[in-house]
Amino acid sequence: QVQVVESGGGSVQAGGSLRLSCATSGLTGDIYCMGWFRQVPGKEREGVASIANGGRTTYLDVVKGRFTISKGNVGNTVYLQMNTLEPEDTATYYCAVYPRYSGSWCSDTLSVPSVYYYWGQGTQVTVSS
Repeated sequence: QVQVVESGGGSVQAGGSLRLSCATSGLTGDIYCMGWFRQVPGKEREGVASIANGGRTTYLDVVKGRFTISKGNVGNTVYLQMNTLEPEDTATYYCAVYPRYSGSWCSDTLSVPSVYYYWGQGTQVTVSS
């Protein structure tokens, strides 16, 4: 059984930092692409960052220079370092897994959440002004 588990959410003041972690289990082999998405109640899920198995990263424009996605050294893990947080970053953040290439390049998937086959339960990030 595949599991995707996020951790590291919390409440911070504007300008602060948080580091989200995503651990996967039950998947064999190299994962093609992993991503972070976020969602606010009443709005569509928004792609924040993705990282391909080769290390190429892609970011939502409004987080460029503030957020960094990276892979762990052990297992299929991924992190999202979030600096200079703004109240507009408040959302539930989800980790997602696109296990095998199926026609969409990882760098193009922030607007195509449907290619991600496995999703975590989400972790809440709240940024106060």
